[in-house]
Amino acid sequence: MLILEHCKDQPVKLSASEARKLGGEIAGWTVFDDRIGKTFSFASNQETMNFANAVAWIASRQNHHPEMNISMNTCTLTWFTHSLAGLSRNDFICAAKVEALFLV
Repeated sequence: MLILEHCKDQPVKLSASEARKLGGEIAGWTVFDDRIGKTFSFASNQETMNFANAVAWIASRQNHHPEMNISMNTCTLTWFTHSLAGLSRNDFICAAKVEALFLV
């Protein structure tokens, strides 16, 4: 399970088919242009900021950081591995951990 994994220091770039397969394991996320992304909607700006802070905590713990676009009631996350100019398993691990925020 991706959620139980931790990001690796030296990730390997995934093929397009590997990325699509892993993308299918995380509901609501879209694989596109060597990235994985999702937009989250919230009832208030405070909920949006709480979410952004939780994502920042996950990113810090995994030492793998997304692009974040934060507005009043939405936050769009895009994960990709900059050093590989594409997707690695790390991107899917972090997306799974973010998705788990909604399981509690």
